[in-house]
Amino acid sequence: MIAVISALAVTVFVALNPAQRLKDSRDARRQTDVETILSAVHTYIVDNKGSLPAGLTTTEKQIGTAASGCTLATGGCGVVATGDCINILTPMAPYLKSAPLDPNGGTTGLTKYSLVVDANGMVTVKACGTEGATNIATSR
Repeated sequence: MIAVISALAVTVFVALNPAQRLKDSRDARRQTDVETILSAVHTYIVDNKGSLPAGLTTTEKQIGTAASGCTLATGGCGVVATGDCINILTPMAPYLKSAPLDPNGGTTGLTKYSLVVDANGMVTVKACGTEGATNIATSR
């Protein structure tokens, strides 16, 4: 009887795969964060008559306040540190209740999210700490 219960418990535990559920949960949070950041940037652009937040360029940069350590090459991000991170947290304060931080070790200095604008003005936000097979990014 105990062997049957143990076998069932192991089967249920493996079927539920809690480690995968935690990864999926963190990736869902990342998806929400990139959409929140993008909405805040676009609201800023509208409120400032088309002006982009300072520092937002065609060079992909990690969002944060750090002056170094901003390079990221994971989760579809290609951030090459050519200086500091892009600090949009101060100008975005009216649009973001708090700084979105990657749920797996993001800090205000290094959020693990990146921001870039292309030559046509299309803004893209990426989650660089993605744990799933699909990169998380959104553009508008």
